Amino acid sequence: MDRRVAKELLHIRDWLSLADDIVMRGRDVYAADGLLQEAGDSLMMKLGEAAGRLARAEVEPPPGMVWTDAIANRNWLIHQYDEIDRALTWVTLSRDLASWRAALAETFRLAEVSLSTHPNTDHP
Repeated sequence: MDRRVAKELLHIRDWLSLADDIVMRGRDVYAADGLLQEAGDSLMMKLGEAAGRLARAEVEPPPGMVWTDAIANRNWLIHQYDEIDRALTWVTLSRDLASWRAALAETFRLAEVSLSTHPNTDHP
């Protein structure tokens, strides 16, 4: 696996973990805390950007995932920030991103192996 792709995948893994932390606090806490909402937005924007990089690197998403959905979500959050629907962002954080973690679990493992085997090269 290309080193840049592996690193991108592990960034995604870490951002999904942070999204899980937000979700574990609960919907009511999220709805009442502007800082958590902004943190969730930031994570979704980063995930969309990473999805774009993976798509450009011709990395196929696992079954059930579509990189362009994450990219479109990123673009919406960045350009329509004044129209964000917090009920929808909660669904993305709590349901959609949770499914990413499961779908990408094996890919994350392969990325870890790739980086541990070839830590200083661009191509394993």
